[in-house]
Amino acid sequence: MEEKAKGFMLLVTGPSGVGKSSLLQWLMQQDARLCFSVSCTTRPSREGEIDGRDYYFISREDFESRVQAGEFVEWAEVHGNYYGTLASELVQAESGGLIAVLEVDVQGGVNVIRRFGGRVLSVFVFPPSMEVLEQRLRGRCTDDEQTIERRLANARGELEQRNWYRFWLLNEDRERARKDLLSIFRAEELRREHWGEPPVGA
Repeated sequence: MEEKAKGFMLLVTGPSGVGKSSLLQWLMQQDARLCFSVSCTTRPSREGEIDGRDYYFISREDFESRVQAGEFVEWAEVHGNYYGTLASELVQAESGGLIAVLEVDVQGGVNVIRRFGGRVLSVFVFPPSMEVLEQRLRGRCTDDEQTIERRLANARGELEQRNWYRFWLLNEDRERARKDLLSIFRAEELRREHWGEPPVGA
């Protein structure tokens, strides 16, 4: 059932290495109303990542305790680690009149769509090919061979979930992908459901 609340949230997902983070970082520079929803994860931080900015890096015990306390609107185990979206992050964004931005895995994204329905502007990002996706994963130099192989294997199953998402975006050319994502966002905010009242009375 769709939960009743004002506004909408932006959800962007796709296989690991497809370029979600760089697209969203650029988009958020274009509009100050966009507020990144920091997820919790049990995976180790990568070089350059900051706790509380990129993720909340917590232990499995802490994560499982939060699950029992009902603190997550969605959570999933992906690539051997837990990931979850805190309800408090969404409440904080909405109370401040901001638009929550969720960068989540494909499985978690489906759970968000199931829970919030039409409030979710959902975007699935595709790589140009599996070969290019592998190149990007290896180019990050953040994962060992076993992790890369697991991410590539999971990507094939993740691509099968594409029909849950309202918009599809091909991240082949960076500038084109950025413009496409901005167009998707602008079109959503112009839907009459988000106006509240018409700009000119009848």
